[in-house]
This record gives sequence, C-alpha cells and structure tokens, in this order.
Amino acid sequence: MQKTDVIVVGGGLVGMAIAYGLACRDMTVRVIDEGDEAFRAARGNFGLVWVQGKGVGKPSYAQWTRNSAALWPMLAKDLFAETGVDVQLQQPGGYQLCLSDDEMVEETRRLHWLSDALGNYPFEELGRAELRKRLPGIGPEVVGACYSPMDGHVNPLKLLYALHAGAQRRGVILSAGRHVTDIVHGSTGFELRTSEERWKSEKLVLAAGLGNRILGSKVGLNIPVRPNRGQILVTERLERFLTAPTTYVRQTDEGTVQLGDSLESVGFNDLSSTSVMGELARRAVSCFPRLASVNVVRAWGALRVLSPDGYPIYQHSPVCPGAFAVTCHSGVTLAAVHARVIAPWIAGSTAPPELSEFSHDRFAAVDLEAAYVH
Repeated sequence: MQKTDVIVVGGGLVGMAIAYGLACRDMTVRVIDEGDEAFRAARGNFGLVWVQGKGVGKPSYAQWTRNSAALWPMLAKDLFAETGVDVQLQQPGGYQLCLSDDEMVEETRRLHWLSDALGNYPFEELGRAELRKRLPGIGPEVVGACYSPMDGHVNPLKLLYALHAGAQRRGVILSAGRHVTDIVHGSTGFELRTSEERWKSEKLVLAAGLGNRILGSKVGLNIPVRPNRGQILVTERLERFLTAPTTYVRQTDEGTVQLGDSLESVGFNDLSSTSVMGELARRAVSCFPRLASVNVVRAWGALRVLSPDGYPIYQHSPVCPGAFAVTCHSGVTLAAVHARVIAPWIAGSTAPPELSEFSHDRFAAVDLEAAYVH
C-alpha cells in the first residue's frame, strides 16, 4: 500500500488546483477522482475570472476574490511554462449588462456598497450611449452596464487540462474512476477505501464537490452543500465581436460564444431544459442582436456546489487533525488562491486570517437536511 503525504479526493478544478499547489511544495500527492460518473461542476463552468459584485454583505469574500484575480497572471504563466498549455487568461475587465432601469439601480447599489466597504474598488456606471461606444453591437434593450477592470475570463477546459498536466509532471498520482466508500483516521494518518483498494496518507483534502457532505461527516466536518443547476449554450464560431466578457455572454478564444447564467434548484437533475435554454437565448439576443441568426452547436446542464450562504468552506477538522475540506462555487475565479494560498496552508503554513470567515462553524446551528434542499 503506497502512502503519500496527501490524498486529494476530487479531480475537478478545486481539487486539481490544490493538488498542483501541494506538488509545487514538493509534497507527494494522490488524487482520487470518480471520473465521468461524478457530478462534475467543472464541465459546466462559464470560465469567468470575476470580481465585480461578489461579496455584497461579506467584504472578506470580496477581498478573497480580488486576491485570487490578482494572483491569476502568475498561475497562468507557471502553467504555461510547465505544460505549454495556454489557458487563455484575459483580464480586460468585464461588463454586467442591465436590461432594465431596476437592474441598473440594483447593480450600482451593490457596487457602491462594496466600494464603501473595501475602499479602492474600481468600477464605472455606463449609460446606453457610452456602452455602445465600447460594445458597438449592443442591443436596444440594454439600458446600461457596470464595468470593472478587475474582471476577466479563461478557457476552463484548457485550465483543467493544464492543472492535470502540471500536477502529473510534478509527480501527482491520479487514480480515476474510483469511488471512496470509507475513510478511517488513525494515529498514523488516513486510510481511504474503495470497494477494492486502500490508500494511506498523512493528510487528506476533501474537494469532492457535492460529495463533500457525506465524506466530511466521516472526519468530523460539517459541509452542508447543495446542488444548483446551471445551463450553458455554445454557438458556432464567429468573427471576433466581443473583446471583454459579460455575465450573460462571452466569446471564447476559439471564437464560439457561450450563453449562460441560469440558477436552478432542481436537486440532482443535471439535464438541460428547453424552457431555460430558450430564456438564455432570448436574453443573449436582447444583449447582442447579431446572435439571433447563429447556430447553437452544444448545450448542457451541470450542477454547481453551493453552501447555505453561497460562500466557500475552508475547514481543518477539529477531531481528525490533517483532514481538510475545501468547497466553493467559483472554481475558476478562485483557482489561483487555491493553488497559492490554500495549498500552502494545507501543507503546514500559517492559515491566512481571512479563512476564519469561511469555516464550517458558521453553520453550527444549521439543520443539514433543511439546508440540503432540492
């Protein structure tokens, strides 16, 4: 039975960013991943590295998101140097498009709150005329937008590939197609069991998305996560017309256009639905009328991972030392801080002070079944 310094359960964006960060600190790492049988949040990611508007009511999360966006260029550079994979990071800023005066009022209220709470929080309020100068193809239904230079996007599939390639180049062992059935904690660390195999490690990281709820309970961690479905449409490749991402529409490095931003509480149903896809298409055409005549080539649904308050959970087990849980909604945006801050913490560095804001203690009085709504 081969023992490693750390076992990471979950080979998605969260788990692989942490595994890569741990390997960069010369730790031996095994990643156990369910593979195609799992509910894979990474496959439904919109690819935004987004700061604007995040953390209203919780300034610590707004700053945490900003920290990750600032670290992103270094992560992209390192991954390219190690793997030759360009994850297509672009940070030209981003637009929150508003289709009504009420939406504009609400969005500007949120950004002014964040600016007051954090101080230096750059953004602009753009009326229709100014917005049309920056985005000439904008539709007449768009009344305005908020723009922040802090935002950007990447190719999430290339990111996942680069993290896997970089981690494995540094010796990370990937055990795919495995389902962890039990976790045993003892004086020498952890033993993880599947139906046929056993693996041992000194430390354990649970980054299994929706699976963290059950796995966490085995090592004294309360992770009341629930599924939230998002759907995405992808068009045929188009001539470049959009040089910065928006929250509803973004053009990828390959020329396709992604349409998204649905939020659905439908339990573990990760299928697509014509009603939601129709609404995504309608809104996208309202934002950019040129999209009315293009072909949609792919569509899918995927389950996001949400805590009761929507913020990440970073927790070291109080009863099984060496066990950590990491779960979040923004696997792309937070990838850089996971690799460069969370991984060193798991390796043994002093915890950043802001992590106390994201512990599972805030859910001590939460009924797990009530939080786990469908």
